[in-house]
Amino acid sequence: MTADSFTLAGKTYQSRLLVGTGKYKDFEQTRAAIIESGAEIVTVAIRRTNIGQSPDEASLLDYVSPKEFTYLPNTAGCFSAVDAVRTSRLARELLDGHALVKLEIFGSPTNLYPNMPETLIAAKELVADGFDVMVYCADDPVQARMLEDIGCIAVMPLASIIGSGMGVLNPWNVRLIVDQISVPVLLDAGVGTASDATIAMELGCEAVLMNSALAYADDPVRMARAMRRAVQAGRDAYLAGRMAKKHYLAEASSPTAGLIHTESAPAAH
Repeated sequence: MTADSFTLAGKTYQSRLLVGTGKYKDFEQTRAAIIESGAEIVTVAIRRTNIGQSPDEASLLDYVSPKEFTYLPNTAGCFSAVDAVRTSRLARELLDGHALVKLEIFGSPTNLYPNMPETLIAAKELVADGFDVMVYCADDPVQARMLEDIGCIAVMPLASIIGSGMGVLNPWNVRLIVDQISVPVLLDAGVGTASDATIAMELGCEAVLMNSALAYADDPVRMARAMRRAVQAGRDAYLAGRMAKKHYLAEASSPTAGLIHTESAPAAH
């Protein structure tokens, strides 16, 4: 079977599942779930996870090594372009010049919906500063195109509100984004269970990113395994090309020619 890889910032990955590193009960569980997911890229909230900012506390680096995984620092917890740019630069410093960053700027602390005006401002500044910017955004094909034009290397429209587990609420917009831009589209936020991940991949997304769906499951490690399989299944289905949907069949679904016919049994007397 031919390897089905995808590329971000010049690096090729086999796994199309990206996972977060927060919200687990401890770093041991974090590592176990990541390993079971098969993910090669892990996101790290610089404002919430210790990767050296607090030398007296346990560090994620001791459990999930940047030598094993590609770190994707994100700006979760930022509500302005100024804060997001500052946080991104801190991440680059902590990770020895690491240029890859996931930009996310929230508009409200109650729903964490993306603030797109501030996101566009920050994206321009970060791209100009040499960052490889992947960006959490609204499922808006017009603004997705704007982010591509700015120079972002990937757009990450939400499936639904972060942490909601509501799944893909607007598949039509996601497909519009996939069809209209050339950079990778990764579905981000709102995945709750394996079928959500499969739907995202069937829509043509390059990959899916999730955290809460794993960390808040009753068994995070087992859910990680389910998500790995779901992403693979959705990708295979997308590449295979599903049959057309029909309201009814114009012909029998099974052939009628060449069937074996038997004579009717004689009537009982």
